Amino acid sequence: MPKGYWIPHLDINNPEGFNAYRTNADAWHEHNGSKLLARAGQFEVMEGKARSRNVIREYESYDVALAGYDSPEYVRCRSLRAGHAVCDFPIVEGYEGPQPEPVGTPPAPGPRKGYWIAHVDIVDPEGYKAYQAANAKPFGMFGARFLVRGGRQVVKEGAVRSRCVIMEFPSYEAALACYRSPEYQAAKALRHGKGEVDLIVYDGYAGN
Repeated sequence: MPKGYWIPHLDINNPEGFNAYRTNADAWHEHNGSKLLARAGQFEVMEGKARSRNVIREYESYDVALAGYDSPEYVRCRSLRAGHAVCDFPIVEGYEGPQPEPVGTPPAPGPRKGYWIAHVDIVDPEGYKAYQAANAKPFGMFGARFLVRGGRQVVKEGAVRSRCVIMEFPSYEAALACYRSPEYQAAKALRHGKGEVDLIVYDGYAGN
């Protein structure tokens, strides 16, 4: 069964007020079976726009992720951040299909994983397929795997583009190097005019 993911993007306007939400939400998350993959780490905006704080949280399934958001426990937590942050909050279905084939020797694992978070509006589906075929090589070179690849999505707060992709890399450095590589830049050129993209490269969770 595919995993489910919370991917909230936030701008915090009252850090002191936000702390009550974070403390209570963290206490609830300790007992709900979810796994925190990324939060409050370093990141670079590679394309489009992004908010200043981003989170990836993994659930055992898409349905469990949706139910968690609507649960009485999280509704109470969520009320504590009202007025303290602006949030875009998609919940997305994970991916269980084929992964990029390895190409050469992948980068060594780092102390934390690295991630791409991309929100995409495809404007030319047929034209976009050339990009999807071409990106397999750089993804294979840099040890990437899909966590999310255009599955079901519900936007609970705010707004994001219609398609979500999350890639996991052996490290933040590998995630950056993949994007900047000649191989990926050649693939990226193929989607010019075929899709609108907001894409960040994000460091994995360090436990702080």
